[in-house]
Amino acid sequence: MTKRFRFLITTLLALAMTIGALLPMQEVHAAETDFKVASKAALSVDFETGKIFYEQDADTPMGIASVTKIIGLYIVEEKIKNGELSWDDPVTISQAAADLSVTPDLSNVALNVGEDYTVKELFHASLIASGNAAIMALGEKVAGSEPKFVDMMREQVKKWGITDATLVNSSGLNNSYLGDNIYPGTAKDDENLMSAKDVAIVARHLIKDFPDILEISSTPTETFAAGTTSEVEMVNWNWMLPGFLNYKEGVDGLKTGTTDLAGACFVGTMVKDGQRIITVVLNATNHAEDPSARFVETSKLMDYTFDNWKQEEVVAADSQIPDLKTLAVKDGKELTVKVALKDPVKLWVRSDMDKSKVTITPELNKNAKDKELTAPVEKNTEVGTATVALTEDDLGYLEESDNTASTSAIETTASVEKANFFVIAGRSIKNFFQGLFS
Repeated sequence: MTKRFRFLITTLLALAMTIGALLPMQEVHAAETDFKVASKAALSVDFETGKIFYEQDADTPMGIASVTKIIGLYIVEEKIKNGELSWDDPVTISQAAADLSVTPDLSNVALNVGEDYTVKELFHASLIASGNAAIMALGEKVAGSEPKFVDMMREQVKKWGITDATLVNSSGLNNSYLGDNIYPGTAKDDENLMSAKDVAIVARHLIKDFPDILEISSTPTETFAAGTTSEVEMVNWNWMLPGFLNYKEGVDGLKTGTTDLAGACFVGTMVKDGQRIITVVLNATNHAEDPSARFVETSKLMDYTFDNWKQEEVVAADSQIPDLKTLAVKDGKELTVKVALKDPVKLWVRSDMDKSKVTITPELNKNAKDKELTAPVEKNTEVGTATVALTEDDLGYLEESDNTASTSAIETTASVEKANFFVIAGRSIKNFFQGLFS
């Protein structure tokens, strides 16, 4: 994140601590057809199910600036979880990281060669103060060098199914700020690119796998490197936290980003009535005139989501599937058995959608090959799964694996005993002669 607006931001932050709580937030109650986020791209998803609530050019890769850092922070968290790294481990600062830390117009905490900082200190600085040199130093600690850390970042996003991202450094800066310390084969003005959906995927995995990240991302201010020559009071760039200009109750993360290419970006997360959502706003309109633009648009998107979407039961347990009411039963006393959904299905329903209009798509397992079971068949035998979708909802889910939230097992509603020898033989003879004259 650059410091282009440092003077203005500092002034606003000073005011925020005294008047921020007094400023009312704008409520949004917009119809789907009327709502739009003033940004280049936007996305809102349910944290638990991955259900997409709103998307706006969300598949197009574009600049993400310091939002990049959440990828590297995930890798650090994973190393700590696996015992390969400790929060208290010292990190030696390279000359490249030290030089970057004092580069004018960049978000940083000053780092000194020859002075060790802990992994925890640099982690907090990367997230709270968006310290560009701090994440570089962490990358050098984890991977041995910045390029090797970028390789790890690239591999990590591929594991999540992200294939169209461009990652050239760990900080999200334009390569022009890194001098000769750029990833081999990249241009001097290259920059990281990801789609809004891909940003949400990263954020969701980070929060799901390492929920402690929210304790750090929700910290308004914190002292860095206390008792050293680098000691400084860090102020969180997220102005939606308590005490700031754009405070919004329930917001506890996650990461801002700003460059000339990316504009003003913010991946946010909020909890209301026990439901957590993740929002992404890339390149907020009018940021140059209004440094709060990304937070204003995020607030609107969050309000829109909670105002317009509710989780409701759309299909009850024991409901029949229109195209699969029965299965044939080979050698059974009865030749068919009824099947139905085992569980009720709850879906997120937007206020303008008809929840009675659903599509149920069954998928039978190997026991019900060719829509036939073999007697004997017990009641409540699971024969497959059914995916339920609202006919009017084409927004889908964030990841392919998320559609399990809209599925129910299919099971038999009765038992079928095996027919005796004479009945089976009689049917065989009947079928034989019917085959001859058909």
